[in-house]
Amino acid sequence: MSSLRGSVVVFLLGLATAWSAGCSKTETSQGDQPATPNSAAASIPGPAPGQSADPLRPVVLIETNLGAITVRLDAEKSPLTVDNFLSYVDSGFYNQTIVHQIFKGQGIMAGGYGVDLVEKPTRVPIRNEAHNGLKNRRGTLAMVRSADAVDSARSQFFFNLADNDALDHRDRTPEGYGYCVFGEVISGMEVLDKIAELPVHDSPQLDSTPTQPVVIKQIRRSR
Repeated sequence: MSSLRGSVVVFLLGLATAWSAGCSKTETSQGDQPATPNSAAASIPGPAPGQSADPLRPVVLIETNLGAITVRLDAEKSPLTVDNFLSYVDSGFYNQTIVHQIFKGQGIMAGGYGVDLVEKPTRVPIRNEAHNGLKNRRGTLAMVRSADAVDSARSQFFFNLADNDALDHRDRTPEGYGYCVFGEVISGMEVLDKIAELPVHDSPQLDSTPTQPVVIKQIRRSR
């Protein structure tokens, strides 16, 4: 899967803004199945204090060289996406990968490149579950995909640094289908904010790459 600067994920935050994405335009859609949006679910609830963790909401720990981030996944709303993500986690795929793009005030992308800035081979793309009703709010975790292919997400993910409403599911077109949210940060948001302030530069492969390497040492299940 090649990586081209021209491959973009479009974020319309009032005006048209482009994120240069690490996913390839050559990724093919797996077909757009009929879906019924669930607009009632706007956030991902967690267990009340004193309750045991919900098995449908596993927790993962993302250990970086700048600090740790804990994320609660939502396997009830995004079962295919969570299963795909945990398969990469359990195989050690994300270990020694990097945060490869930073867009200040918008988002942070990771999950596809090794420390050598070479893109890692992945499995086939998955079904887009952006119709699940979960919103791209600040602190949520969502999948990267090609802007022109609904079902093209593989391993790459991004953290929303703001309420990116334009990334939510609106319709069944590639432009409107949205980007699937499948988890939320429950601790370590300050780490993401620190990462977001790092200086960036453009390389032949990617735009907005941090000049200081941000290494994901490991992602593992916490509970």
